This record gives sequence, C-alpha cells and structure tokens, in this order.
Amino acid sequence: MQQLRLGKMLAHSAIYIVLVLLSAIAILPLLYMLSLALQSDKEIFAGIPVLIPTDPQWQNFLAIWQKAPFARFFLNSVIVAGVITLSHLFFDPLAGYVFAKFRFPLKNVIFLLILGTLMIPFFVRMIPLYIIMAQLHWLDTYQSLIAPFLMSAFGIFLMRQFIQPLPFELIDAARLDGCSEFGIYWKIILPQVKPALATLGLFTFIFQWDEFLWPLIVVNSTEMRTMPVGLTLFNQEFFTQWNYTAAGAVVLFIPILVLFLFLQRYFVKGISLSGLK
Repeated sequence: MQQLRLGKMLAHSAIYIVLVLLSAIAILPLLYMLSLALQSDKEIFAGIPVLIPTDPQWQNFLAIWQKAPFARFFLNSVIVAGVITLSHLFFDPLAGYVFAKFRFPLKNVIFLLILGTLMIPFFVRMIPLYIIMAQLHWLDTYQSLIAPFLMSAFGIFLMRQFIQPLPFELIDAARLDGCSEFGIYWKIILPQVKPALATLGLFTFIFQWDEFLWPLIVVNSTEMRTMPVGLTLFNQEFFTQWNYTAAGAVVLFIPILVLFLFLQRYFVKGISLSGLK
C-alpha cells in the first residue's frame, strides 16, 4: 500500500515538473520580450543577452507613441476587431439557432455548403475580395477591413453545436406565452450559451486583432493601418532599435491578455462543455 502511494506521488510530481517546464517554455519568450522593451540602447547593442535590465527604461513605452502614430493604429485595431467580434456574437448564434432548431428545405445541404467554405484557403478568396472592395471604392476604409469578416462558418458551426442540445420544450413554452422568434433567440437561447459566446468572442477578437495580411493589402495610408501592420512597418524603419519594437509588441499583446483574463471563467467552461458534446 505504501509503495502504491509512493508511486502515485512520484507520478504526480513528474506531471507537475513537466507542466512547469512547458509553462516556462511558453512564458519565457513573453518575459524576454518585456525585458527587451525595458532595455536601454546600450544593453541592446552590448552583444550579450540581458534578462533583467539594470536600469528599466519605462519611457520606451512613451517613446513609441511619439515616433509613430501608434494611438491611431491602436484605435483602428480596436474598431476593426471590436466591430467584427460584436457582429460574430450577434449573427453567428442567430444562424446557428436557425440551423439547430428550425426545419426548412435543404437545411442540411446549405449547412454543409457553409462548412465547405472552411476548406477554401483565404489566399484563394483574397483576390476576388480585393476586386469587390475596389469596385465598391472601399479600399483604404474601415468597410474593407470589416465587411469580409462579419460572419464565419466556424462561428455558425460552434453555436449550432451548443444550441442543438437545448430542449425544444423551452422554445415551445416561450411560443405559447406569445414570445416572438427573435425574442426567443434573445431572451432564452443566448443566456443559455454564454460560455460558447465567450469562447467565440475571444477567438474572433484574437484572430482579428492579430490579422496582418488583409489590412496590409487593402490599406494604403498610414492613418488606416492596424497595430500589426503599423508595428511591422515601424520595425522596418527602426529595425536596429529592438527595444522600441518589443515595446510595441507588448502594447499589441496587452488587450488580448486583459480580454482573456476577463473571459477566462466562461472560456474554460465553454471548452469543457464542448468536450462533453
């Protein structure tokens, strides 16, 4: 019995050691990026990696806002990622609700066609999307950054999978009480799938916040650049000043971290529930 307990303790200890090592591998690049952001030019060009700056240069975070219009880049990213995320949180559950709880001709065929778009690489859709934006005279505008991503097949599929197990009795009872179909969706369906909404919102915001290729293609002016594009072009201009580039990367990372910490409880619950389905 004692040997069995000892074996379990050793097994648990080995698991914890592996988890600590994996966590360190994941966290160390972020910590080194923060260290770079706080280093002086002398430490950057010393030729020896510095993990802990001797004199942290907190003014580096202020300097990047003066060297480039990062305030405008940040605002553009907030507007684009925020509007797209809100659109997904409204339309994706609505479409998922229709496919999960309504019956209409060719429902399964239409749903499969929507899922089929997931297999089409963005590089294939990129050229026709660009031509459409150009013909609409939307290049270098918020419309071109937002319109192609207002809904997603992944979001529709995710919400359908969460809504499908909900009992029809709830919907029928609401209809008997005189609730409209949109009222059922808004007052009954959405409150039941909050973890899924948090998961979808987090995934959507992170993807759009980090999106680089599409904004690089459709945006020409400095005023319309998003954070990833602006940071990349800033790095090309100040390619020897890694501390400023790292400071910009930290600024780019902070909103995602804050959003994840805010939605962590719902996100973990959504992942666990999706694994049970």
